[in-house]
Amino acid sequence: MIRLGLRFAVAGGREAVVRLITIAAAVALGVGLVLATLAAMNAVHSLNHRYAWMNTGLAPAAATDAVHADALWWAPREDFYDAYPIARVDVAATGPDSPIPPGLTRLPAAGEYFVSPEMHDLLATAPAEQLDVRFPGHEVGLIGDAALPSPTSLVIIIGHDPAEAAKLPNAQQVTSIFGTSPEDCTSCIVGYRSAGFDLILGVVAGALLFPVLIFIGTATRLTAARREQRYAAMRLIGATSGQISKMAVVEAAVAAAIGTVVGFGVFFLLRKPLAAIPFTGAPFYPDDMSLTVANVLWVAAGVPVAALAVAWLSLRRVRVSPLGVTRRVTPKPPRAYRLIPLVAGLAWLSYLDGHRPDTSLKQVAVFLPGFLVVMSGLVLAGPWFTMVGSRLLARRAQRPATLIAARRLSDNPQGGFRAVSGLVLALFVTSVAVATIGTIIADRDLTEYRFEAGYVRQTFWPEPGPTGTPPVTDQLKAVPGVSDVFFLRSNPGFGPDQPGRYGDEPYVIACADLARHPELGSCPAGAEAAAVADFGVPKGMPAPPWPAAAITAADLEQLPIAAIQVRNDGSMAAVEQSRTLLESTFPSAHRPIADRDYTKDTTNMFTGWVQLANVIILASLPIAGCSLAASVAGGLSDRKRPFSLLRLTGVSLRTLRRVVLLESVLPMMVVAVVAIGVGLLSAQLFLRAQMGSTLVPPGWDYYAMVGVGLVLSLAVIGGTLPLLRRMTGPEVARNE
Repeated sequence: MIRLGLRFAVAGGREAVVRLITIAAAVALGVGLVLATLAAMNAVHSLNHRYAWMNTGLAPAAATDAVHADALWWAPREDFYDAYPIARVDVAATGPDSPIPPGLTRLPAAGEYFVSPEMHDLLATAPAEQLDVRFPGHEVGLIGDAALPSPTSLVIIIGHDPAEAAKLPNAQQVTSIFGTSPEDCTSCIVGYRSAGFDLILGVVAGALLFPVLIFIGTATRLTAARREQRYAAMRLIGATSGQISKMAVVEAAVAAAIGTVVGFGVFFLLRKPLAAIPFTGAPFYPDDMSLTVANVLWVAAGVPVAALAVAWLSLRRVRVSPLGVTRRVTPKPPRAYRLIPLVAGLAWLSYLDGHRPDTSLKQVAVFLPGFLVVMSGLVLAGPWFTMVGSRLLARRAQRPATLIAARRLSDNPQGGFRAVSGLVLALFVTSVAVATIGTIIADRDLTEYRFEAGYVRQTFWPEPGPTGTPPVTDQLKAVPGVSDVFFLRSNPGFGPDQPGRYGDEPYVIACADLARHPELGSCPAGAEAAAVADFGVPKGMPAPPWPAAAITAADLEQLPIAAIQVRNDGSMAAVEQSRTLLESTFPSAHRPIADRDYTKDTTNMFTGWVQLANVIILASLPIAGCSLAASVAGGLSDRKRPFSLLRLTGVSLRTLRRVVLLESVLPMMVVAVVAIGVGLLSAQLFLRAQMGSTLVPPGWDYYAMVGVGLVLSLAVIGGTLPLLRRMTGPEVARNE
């Protein structure tokens, strides 16, 4: 039977070849997407290991870390240029055996620094007054890839004398370079908790694999009616149910084997462009998008087995009695129990509100099954929704085409929904992705503070800053784009258990300075100084009135500076030149900050998530379109004889086209509404449980995207209608 099945699969005429190629293409796409998802998970872990050395000094050395006899002065800090983060580490060796960071063959001497390739290019192109002069010394070499989390990482390692390095902020002596991944380190501040990305990528894998499996099932059912009759005839001459089942899956097995091999090629073709998607905030190295032996074995065996299972289920009618196919009866209508998995999945997501686990790994374990159950529930409940919609349409039908389509869908809602099931899942995934990301971005915008908008700020802590007016003030005022420079002074005696001498706030400011910047607050009438806190005002809130401080402007000048505020026009040149002047003047102080620095992490992360969502949408919609086209074409092929008989009885070709169109459009529109509603509800439940947020309705771009997807689906259906004329000629009506 296996040999006969192979012959039917590869020598069954043009239809068999088309079916074989279609199934193989679907399997190849599924294998490629699953491999890409697994490789992305591995890339997150690789990126974390590359981050490990930057956490040196934050945790005790691991057993595998080499301990050196001579200590190394180590002072890490984060810097910025045009909102891009720069990882800066100032080092100084205390002896010949001081530890060396990865990516270097030696430590930089005083007045030298090593840079990443991207940093080298930036230093070569950026104006010196905006970047180069803030780093003491000169470049002596490049940092190797082993120390760089990403190809676009901006990293600089600067050498100093030990006495000079000891005065730098965060300076400490270390005898080993940290080698533990941030995901295994509770005190690390650089890197990612990979479990969160495993959750995202796991949902992505399910979102992409479900439509692929549906596509495989649809492709397997191409010309299913003719094959069922062939198998029924074989049953009548003595073939057993088991033998027929073997023949039914042999074709899928051949296609799965071919598709699996091609799928690995698809993965290697997509690996480089997928590595460039910065969904963690930075792109990956293509080599980090690698696969483990377990990944290869699981995918090489798992996806073909899933394809075989889907193919076996899609042709389950051939396992009935010998006359079961030829004596066709109306299948039993779907019952309301099909709604149970969908309701159970939504109930589980709702239950997680207030019961969310504390750890990222446990969150993956509870949220991922919930989303997968909801997706499975949509597929299982789709025929029931299709049946309900078709019966409502049949009651209101006023044209023959509408009545025929509604009655056919009511008799076989499973077949009608099967054509659009891939599109339904694509709409669900699109709704969840767009709604979740849009809400997170909207929440961030609402809670952003405006106190740094248009400012560069140099703070001094824990050591106090200078008194009086520092000489750099005139240099800052001379920078193009800078409109003002003023100071926050330390409030003497302020502490956690006692108010300041001049009020209850940690800083004091001259009312003359505050009057020039009413967006930061106001002084009481007649006061010369005010006690202020950080100028943290959420968007949409008015600036507060600050209490008066019992101090004169002359006495204010004698207090240490807590922060220098540089008002500018927001241009990159003004921000970066001001930042460079401040860093060069106060090398032992913490880095200056600008308004864009506060949002860079989340902005880059959200940009990556949006790009990842676009990948999901752009991948799932074409898969759904292919599934729709294959299903409609397969349905036409299976019903060409009944349609040809209808044409012989006088039914016009135009009416038949309306029947085919309505049979696809009705379930598509009915279940699309359900899928979008369930997608938005799932997003709301996830946001409330995971982040305590409320869903922000998607904007017009989301509805435009959905509309374009539905229009393209209609175009796919319309593209199959010309087949009716060729497939319903009088010669097809003869008995076979």
